[in-house]
Amino acid sequence: MEYKVFVSSRSFGKYVDDGIKLLSEEAAIIRNPYGRALNSDELRESLRDVDAALLGNDVCDSNVLNTAKKLKVVSRHGVGVDNVDLDSATENGIIVTYTPGVNEVAVAEHTIALMFSLLRKIPDANMSLKFGKWEGQKFIGGEIKGKTLGIVGLGAIGIEVAKRAKCLGMKVLYLKRKRLKDLERELGIVYRPLEQLLKECDVVSINVSLTPETKGMIGEKELALMKKEAYLINTARGEVIDNAALVRALKEKRISGAALDVFDKEPPNFDDPLFQLDNVVLTPHIGAYTLEALKKMDLISADNIVKVFHGKRPDFVANKEVFSRNNLRLASEKKRGKA
Repeated sequence: MEYKVFVSSRSFGKYVDDGIKLLSEEAAIIRNPYGRALNSDELRESLRDVDAALLGNDVCDSNVLNTAKKLKVVSRHGVGVDNVDLDSATENGIIVTYTPGVNEVAVAEHTIALMFSLLRKIPDANMSLKFGKWEGQKFIGGEIKGKTLGIVGLGAIGIEVAKRAKCLGMKVLYLKRKRLKDLERELGIVYRPLEQLLKECDVVSINVSLTPETKGMIGEKELALMKKEAYLINTARGEVIDNAALVRALKEKRISGAALDVFDKEPPNFDDPLFQLDNVVLTPHIGAYTLEALKKMDLISADNIVKVFHGKRPDFVANKEVFSRNNLRLASEKKRGKA
C-alpha cells in the first residue's frame, strides 16, 4: 500500500532535495496548494485522507486532528510544536514529531547579524548609498565590544548566541527558569532576574519558546525598564513581545531600536505602524533559513515519518505519552468507529 503525505511546509524540498528524496521513496507527496501556512479549516480538509502530515506553521488543532481518521503522524518541519494541539493528537493516537538541534547555529548567527545591523546602522547606510547619497557621518554607530547582552531564554539557541557574544568581547547576562551554574562557569555568563537584566543590558535578545507564561512577557512595564540607549532583538516568537507597547517605546525613543525576525501574525499586517519606524530592522522570519539548517531539518522531518511507516519510534517525539498501550487502543477504536 502506498502511503500519502500532505506537505504544507513551503521550504521542505525546495532548496535541498535530500529529505524529499527520502520521503518520495515511501509515499505519494501532496503539496500545499495555497503557498502559505494553512488555517484550521483548510488543514482539516487537506488531512482527511492522508497518512502523514509534514507541517510548517499551520494551525493544527483539535478541529483538524479529530477528523483526520487515517493520520498516523504529524511531522513538524521546525523545532517548535506550539501550533499543534498535542493533547488532541495524543487522544487520537497521532504521533507528533519535531526537528530539534537543526537551527541553533543559523538563528544564533542571525541574532548576531541583527545586532551588528542595529548598532552599525547597516541597512540604512546601504539604502542611502543605493539612492546615490554619500552621507557617512549620518550613520555613526556603536561598537559591540564592551556592551552587555541580555539573553532571555538560555536554551540551545541562547547558548549559541552567548558563545558568539563572548567571542566579540561582550558581557553576557541571561534569564532561564532554572539557573545553569556549570554553564555560567564554562562560558563566563551571569544569571539575572528579568527586571534586573532589562535594566543592565545594552542589547536584549529574546530566545524563549512561546508558552502561556512567555506570551506577552515583554510589555509596557518591561520596556520601561530598559535603557534609553538599549536595543531589543527578537528571533523567537512574535507573541512574546506586546507589539503595541513596542511601537510606542520606539516612537517615543524610550529605547534606541529593535530588530525583529518574527511577528505576532505572519505574514504581518504591513499597515502596522512598526513598518513606518526608522529605528527598526525587520526580516521575514529567516533566522533558520540557511542551506545547512534546511538540509538537516528536511532529513529529520522526513525520517520521522518514514520511521512511523516502518513501525518504529521516531527519534524526536513531542507527545511520548501517545505510545501508552491504552491510549493507542482507544485511538484505534475511535478510528474504526467503535469508540
